[in-house]
Amino acid sequence: MNFILAILFCLLPNFVLAHSKGMYKTQAEAEKRALELGCKGSHQNNGLWMPCADESNLHKELRKQ
Repeated sequence: MNFILAILFCLLPNFVLAHSKGMYKTQAEAEKRALELGCKGSHQNNGLWMPCADESNLHKELRKQ
């Protein structure tokens, strides 16, 4: 089972990983993470907050890491 999960994890696109790692309950938490990533602002997605002004900027910054 762990082997299958490892394979699936490797095949997931970056945007799925961004969502799983970058969703916060508060705007303040998302904006703090945005500064750590090198972007500004935050945006909402399905009732949670994500770093950067929009998802495009978030994915751009995550690819740099």
